[in-house]
Amino acid sequence: MRLAYLWLRERGQFPSDAPTTLLFTTHRAGQVTPAELVDRYDLQCKPVRDLLVDYLTERQPTLDYATLKGLAATLAGNFWADLEQHHPGIDALRLSPETATAWKGRLVTKTARRRQSDGTVITVTEPRTSAPTVKMTVRAFYLDIGEWALSEPERWGRWASPPPVAEAECSVKKLERRQKSKSDRRTRERLPVLPALVRVAIRRLKEATTRLDALNTAPPGSTFTVLGETFTAPKSSIRPDGHPTAVRDAGGDRRDLGAEERQAFWAWATIEIFRHTGIRIEELQELSHHSIISYRLPSGDVVPLLQIAPSKTDQERLILISPELADVLSAVISHVRDRTGQPSAADSQLRPAREDLERADAPALPVEHQP
Repeated sequence: MRLAYLWLRERGQFPSDAPTTLLFTTHRAGQVTPAELVDRYDLQCKPVRDLLVDYLTERQPTLDYATLKGLAATLAGNFWADLEQHHPGIDALRLSPETATAWKGRLVTKTARRRQSDGTVITVTEPRTSAPTVKMTVRAFYLDIGEWALSEPERWGRWASPPPVAEAECSVKKLERRQKSKSDRRTRERLPVLPALVRVAIRRLKEATTRLDALNTAPPGSTFTVLGETFTAPKSSIRPDGHPTAVRDAGGDRRDLGAEERQAFWAWATIEIFRHTGIRIEELQELSHHSIISYRLPSGDVVPLLQIAPSKTDQERLILISPELADVLSAVISHVRDRTGQPSAADSQLRPAREDLERADAPALPVEHQP
């Protein structure tokens, strides 16, 4: 079905903005409009609902989709939907001191569902760590409306009102310190088990490779034993290379040894690249064949460098490729190419990319990380 979708798309049977693969259609939703983002919260006051839609539409050209979605969740969900729930009939942005104080009091905590060890689910009340960020967003919303009302009073003037949040309430220094402390503690807890994780990844890759090699050498329809497990190879294969990857184990269950080898390889490669570079997930997904560059020192020596595209920090970086990292990158390049040095049939050099945060397809890129 997926192959048929690709063929029909290449023949122009679908609109030009159709997803590049069927996977993007069935498992990954695209962007929705500001109106649809706001309508998720079933706001009762239509004028305020329309105001939030206009505000998000005005901000949309300067925001990425993830930020726009978070902004809608804060203003429509955490702010106005909460006010409508506790103050029925509210229809104006100008809040009384009592109403503003009550909303900020409710914002401090949140209700969460936690699954216990026995499988039961309980409801608990815990502090809302994002409360300062929500207050800052609401204050910015009010200040934007007030500023726009000066230039377009006919559009925004009726909504201009003092913000219910003072500037002193928007300090996020404590929140940032708590988040950094939590992140550092999580790193300290996980760092001692990193060698064990590396050993397990290497072992899984060796075992998966051994099973797949045994299958490739086994005659069609034969039974073979590897690593203490017995498998039955299929009598024929529909793969172009003639090597099947699906087998039946001793219990009669189907196993895809090729998929297991790919999963084990990319798990090992991901762990090793993270371990030797410290880059982020988004940066790993954007590594391409052009990210590996060379630099000639004044002494004449040539050193390999890994070019990291700008992402969260909006800064381009160059990382010196160590011998260990060079081995990993070499294995990755070999894995996506066949023995002739050309892109293999299973792993094409140009892969359709997906911007998960933007909920949109990106142009095909010669990415290295192709799990």
